[in-house]
Amino acid sequence: MEDIRTAYIYIQKKYAGVLKETDEGYVFTYDKNYLNSVEAIPASITLPLREEEYKSTTLFSFFDGLIPEGWLLEVTIKNWKIDRNDRFGIMLVTCKDSVGDVEVLSEKR
Repeated sequence: MEDIRTAYIYIQKKYAGVLKETDEGYVFTYDKNYLNSVEAIPASITLPLREEEYKSTTLFSFFDGLIPEGWLLEVTIKNWKIDRNDRFGIMLVTCKDSVGDVEVLSEKR
């Protein structure tokens, strides 16, 4: 399984894990240090805290739900010249400072 792109997931400004796009789909893994923290909370109820990685052939619905819709999606596609079907790419450019507890960054900080 070859990694294509990687997103670093932050929950309440704390590094929580990594989401990878692979040639087979998507993999989300919580960071071990995050899991051992007393402040650890899950990204969503569909991705409870666990050491085992999550795998999916499609982008996990929680992360896909962070992507804007309607006119904001159209602005994103036009200005960033991203294919409307590239959900991972759209997520990387629009979810850096998303509403709520979860941030999706293209580089680890």
